[in-house]
Amino acid sequence: MKTLVDQLSNYADYHRDPRNIFTHYLGVPMIMFAVIVLLARLELARIAGFPVSLALPAALAAAVYYWRLDARYGLFMTALLAVMLALAAALAAQPLGSWLAWGLGLFGLGWVIQFLGHYYEGRKPAFFDDVMGLLIGPLFVAAELGFALGLRKEVQAAVELRSGPVRRREMLKA
Repeated sequence: MKTLVDQLSNYADYHRDPRNIFTHYLGVPMIMFAVIVLLARLELARIAGFPVSLALPAALAAAVYYWRLDARYGLFMTALLAVMLALAAALAAQPLGSWLAWGLGLFGLGWVIQFLGHYYEGRKPAFFDDVMGLLIGPLFVAAELGFALGLRKEVQAAVELRSGPVRRREMLKA
C-alpha cells in the first residue's frame, strides 16, 4: 500500500496552482457530500429502528483507508464523514425530488468548480490517471487546509520535496 506522502504527492502533482487548490476546498467537499447523500437513500437494513444505508459501509471503508494512511488524518476524516452521514440521512428522508435535487445539484456544481480549478492548473484531474484520486481528493483538501493553518509541517515538507511548492500568485502572472 502506498504511504500517506506517496498518495498526497501523487495528487499534489496535479494541484500546484493556488486557484485550483481553492476550488478544491469548495468542490471536493460538495462532491463527497453529494455521493453520501445519494447513497443514503439506498437502505440496506434497519437496526433498532434506524435505517442503515449504502452510505454507511462506503463511509466506513473510506475511513478505514484514511486511518491506515495516518491516524490523525483518519480521525479528522472519520469525524467529517460522521457529520456528513448524519446530514445526508436527513436529506435522504426528504421527498424524492428534494433528495435528488440536493444530491445531483451538489454533485454537478462540485464538478463544475473542480474543472474550473483544473482550467487554471492547465492539467487534467488526477483521477483521470489514477482512480484513487477520487478517494485521495478529500484527504488532500484536509491536508492542504491543515498546511495553511500551520499543521503537519513534516508532511507538507515531504509532499513539497516530491511535488514542489504551491506556486505563488506572483509566479502565476509571469
